[in-house]
Amino acid sequence: MRRSLAVADRTRGTRLLPEGDHVSVVVTVKFPGDTEAFRRFSADRADFLRKISDDARSKGALHHRFAIGDGFVLAVDEWQSVEAFQGFFANNPDIETAMRDGGAQGEPEVTFAEAIETADQF
Repeated sequence: MRRSLAVADRTRGTRLLPEGDHVSVVVTVKFPGDTEAFRRFSADRADFLRKISDDARSKGALHHRFAIGDGFVLAVDEWQSVEAFQGFFANNPDIETAMRDGGAQGEPEVTFAEAIETADQF
């Protein structure tokens, strides 16, 4: 019996995706914040961020990257499943510490999307 993966996206609501051998999800976490504080935090607390990253990989994270924009910080991840991300994000107290010390100034906006293979990816 094929299992399904519930994925929420802004355009189509929650839907079920078939879970195959390589179904993964792209997760974005965007939070308003002081981007200079985040730059300082990421430089000064590199070991702390590596600890979080190691824990994420052990729980199903495949890729991770931060970006900063005008008044916000964005994490772009790829995870084995929505549930793996949610378990990690909800149960790791270091996430709250990183957000606080990294300049977050509000609640994060989290989105999930199905990762797909396309001819133009690199």
